[in-house]
Amino acid sequence: MQDPNVKIALPPVVSRLLGALRRAGFSAYVVGGCVRDSLLGRTPGDWDICTSARPEQIRRVFAGYRQILTGEKHGTIAVIVGGVPYEITTYRVDGAYHDGRHPDSVRFVPDVRQDLARRDFTVNAMAYAPGEGLVDAFGGRADLRAGIIRCVGNPRERFEEDALRVLRAVRFAAQLDFALDCATGEAAVAARDTVMQVSAERVFTELDKLLAGPAVGRVLSAHGGILTGAIPEIAPCMGCTQPGRWHCYDVWQHTAAAVGALNTAGQEEKSARLLRWAVFLHDLAKPECRTLGPDGAAHFPGHNQRGSRMARTILGRLKAPGYVMEGAAGLIAVHDCALPEDRLGTLQMMSRCGVVFLQRLCRVKLADLAAHAHNAAVEARVRDVRAFESRVLELSATACYSLNMLAVNGSDLIENGMAPGPAVGRTLNSLLQAVMEERLPNEKSALLAYVQSLQKEHQP
Repeated sequence: MQDPNVKIALPPVVSRLLGALRRAGFSAYVVGGCVRDSLLGRTPGDWDICTSARPEQIRRVFAGYRQILTGEKHGTIAVIVGGVPYEITTYRVDGAYHDGRHPDSVRFVPDVRQDLARRDFTVNAMAYAPGEGLVDAFGGRADLRAGIIRCVGNPRERFEEDALRVLRAVRFAAQLDFALDCATGEAAVAARDTVMQVSAERVFTELDKLLAGPAVGRVLSAHGGILTGAIPEIAPCMGCTQPGRWHCYDVWQHTAAAVGALNTAGQEEKSARLLRWAVFLHDLAKPECRTLGPDGAAHFPGHNQRGSRMARTILGRLKAPGYVMEGAAGLIAVHDCALPEDRLGTLQMMSRCGVVFLQRLCRVKLADLAAHAHNAAVEARVRDVRAFESRVLELSATACYSLNMLAVNGSDLIENGMAPGPAVGRTLNSLLQAVMEERLPNEKSALLAYVQSLQKEHQP
């Protein structure tokens, strides 16, 4: 229960805050995720503190600091040090949860073990203080070693208290590459529909963190049934078979494998996020589009476009950021399209779609193909995508494929005698096409000379 031999290196500011509380006569510990991450050898993202001090006493101890008091009635005071808020919370037990999300009331208690008992999972229910060591009343350290996410106490009660914990269980499994304890997993399945009580923004945040987890593919494969509480469109994908020539999974297992295979290396965070959501949602419309051919094989006509609309519906329901919705829906709409194999076709697609979009599309396609059957036909498609990806990269550095890359613009044409109006735009597009076809060099003098020759041809 308590191990004085455990040592955790605390940031100086955290040690200072703990010391201030202890010198004032109160007990105080760092608690929760920071303890978990420290024991796993990870750098905590933030440091939370719990204490026997009541909120008004916390305020007095840190009267010289700026404070955020919005959580005071639930026992939390955020103390600002160096511009960073550190949450300090009084030991408490929660009252009834009538909304399935927030306690109706809290009761302050003197013992940290009572506070730990209200927390969600054993790995998050540990506290630490220098000189005292680790307080672990529920076996969190053993579960860390075993790689298990287990509820504190009765899992059904924990999920009844706060429905968001259903998603948090799956999210932590993906982030930590842990398994769900059997009783916790069963209770999460039973409670999955209660996720509908949670605000859309919180559901999106949990799913977003889940998709970024290193073990996301395995966790999606194992726990799709839990996630149907957040995204009901997943349910028809489970068991929806696909043609054996190309596929070795049903639609859901294919989705899980594709998300796990997605490569976001080198992508900035916004781009990585919309890629994860695009792959996660790319085939959810397949059950609605499924038909059987004369040979009995399944086909999914129109699933790209219907999937794009479904993605917009789902992401809109989750109140996702606009760039995620637009980016993911745009990629899903063409994720199964054929790619040009020649220089001109590639340039024309670059002109229509933009280089960034096509680079993202290649990542989606490669993730999709990684979750197909492993055979010569699929491998040939992978080679085609990689060749297209290389061609886009090369041409983006050497070729002209957009109007703003042309050596002339509308003002140049008008200065050389063309009347302002729609004809200017049409001419510029014609010049771009001629340059992409290599009929003209992208040089100002050559382009203007060509325009002048056209004008002479059309003079009466």
